[in-house]
Amino acid sequence: MVFTADAQGRCEVFTWDARTSAARRVTDRPGGTFHCSIDADAHVWWFEEDAHAVGTWRYQDFGGGPVHEGLRGVPAGLPRGLAVGRTGAVALALGDDRGTTVHAGQRGGRARTVTRLPHHARLTGISPDGALLAVGGQARSADAVTVLHVRDGSRAAALGPQGGALWSLGFGPAAGQRDLLLVRQDTDRYVLATWRPGESVRTHTWCAFDTEITARWCPDGRHVLIRQDRHGRSVLHRADLRTGTSEVLPTAPGTLLDAAEHTGGDLHTLWTSTTLPPRTASSAGTPLPSLPQLPEPVPGEQHDVWTPGPDGDLHTLVTLPDTPHGRPRRPLPTVFLVHGGPADHDRDAYDGTVHSLVASGFAVARVNYRGSTGYGPAWRAAMTEGVGLTQVNDLAAARADLVARGWADPAALALWGTSWGGYLTLLALGARPGLWRAGVAVKPLARLAQAHATTTPALRALDERLFGGTPDEVPERYARSSPHTYLPHLDAPLLVVAARHDAKCPPGQIRDYTAGLAAHGKRHEVLWLDTGHDGYDGADHVHVLRRAVVFLDRELRGRPRTTPTAPPATRRGESGSTARHAPVPAGTATVHLTERTTDHAEGHHPQRPARG
Repeated sequence: MVFTADAQGRCEVFTWDARTSAARRVTDRPGGTFHCSIDADAHVWWFEEDAHAVGTWRYQDFGGGPVHEGLRGVPAGLPRGLAVGRTGAVALALGDDRGTTVHAGQRGGRARTVTRLPHHARLTGISPDGALLAVGGQARSADAVTVLHVRDGSRAAALGPQGGALWSLGFGPAAGQRDLLLVRQDTDRYVLATWRPGESVRTHTWCAFDTEITARWCPDGRHVLIRQDRHGRSVLHRADLRTGTSEVLPTAPGTLLDAAEHTGGDLHTLWTSTTLPPRTASSAGTPLPSLPQLPEPVPGEQHDVWTPGPDGDLHTLVTLPDTPHGRPRRPLPTVFLVHGGPADHDRDAYDGTVHSLVASGFAVARVNYRGSTGYGPAWRAAMTEGVGLTQVNDLAAARADLVARGWADPAALALWGTSWGGYLTLLALGARPGLWRAGVAVKPLARLAQAHATTTPALRALDERLFGGTPDEVPERYARSSPHTYLPHLDAPLLVVAARHDAKCPPGQIRDYTAGLAAHGKRHEVLWLDTGHDGYDGADHVHVLRRAVVFLDRELRGRPRTTPTAPPATRRGESGSTARHAPVPAGTATVHLTERTTDHAEGHHPQRPARG
């Protein structure tokens, strides 16, 4: 097994030998390492990237030894997928401002270019014999999934969504198997599908779900493990493609961060809940990496709140500080943590920021606003009041509900978001002044048209899909949804955190926004990090957490404190980091088999770029 874990405050790659129950540290890089995999021959792979997320793939034998280039002669680029066949055939995709290039060759050998695509794409798998590649494009486009012959780059099949959306999840693992696993979105559901050479896509209508899913092959190439995101929690299914049947596998309420079946039916899972940090489990009792356990129980009472809304009920995960026995609950200073995406959602999962805030006496609300995953296609597509403004209205509705319940103090409410969540924080403070007492915006979008001109091609495409065109084509839509439009109306103090090497939410548009804050005399603070958008150094996350908690404590409670009352803990998912501050081999262990486990159909799906 290969997994990522904390190493002196950085996210690094480790191996795990179940026979000896021993971990070995593989990488040691100043900026940390996140992307990793392991192939069928037990070679460990990782992506060495710089502060701009540009780099190359490396590999090493499971037991250690020399480090090799994945393929020789490949220029550095952005990681767009890695796949290794049973014969040692390697394919990797790298991106730049002009599109995506797919390279192939034998492991450690000279690379040759298979294809060059003029758009953002992702390599999602290689057939076991190394003959076919699957490449995913924009899920709702005609080139949603393309299958290529490795030998010459010719097209074996072009699979379109047929009115919905289509995602590729990789080829079956059995020797000689060329079945490609797919997920198709129809009008109101997500359906498992497969393709094989010489045939059309086969949709397994008996295996349909009302909310987003991700799936992976089981080792026999016949069964599929399906992880469903539903209403902030996970449901695990196992489907038999030959018999057309499926079953729900028992799991505790909470979130499955990963699940994989191994030979003999041994199911490995990585599970968490709001009150319990991630923990590994094996159905066969196989030793797995031990994860950090907290010395004391996670504080707080957990509540699910559903607020009626124009497109359905709005779900908020609320955590309230514990109330001493016999003492009545009073309205509390409340922090709304705003998730990124927008194609993502907050989960019943351990979150170090929630822990730190609740331990410091704040209530925390996590709102799965319209546009979030986990609630079905209609909720995902609902932008009734416009991009951003729809979500701002949902935050206001959740606020009103918690105030009416007597849980939240209307005079002490704050927003805190990262990436697209930071964008919503800025937009809400300006578009709905008077509702919020303070805001924390980490690596946000602040000027939409300016960000569109300087962000990555994938995110420009996302903007154009959301707004129906470019800023030149529909300038009024971008202006209506841009935080800078409402800057003069902003009436709450603001902490802005930005990254100097951020390619997704570029620093230039943040500098211009904060200059506007200064010009209008708005009270604000700015913290600059010497990182990119996806930083893997835990020290940066701790710095941001400390600064934000002190800021919120001062603004919501009037306390001139310099340190938070609770030890800081990294929020899972913030800026892409999975680092945790606990002894190795503790960490957010992830099971990786011969194909990357990050090729998901929904939720955190690399084929649908998200700013979060």
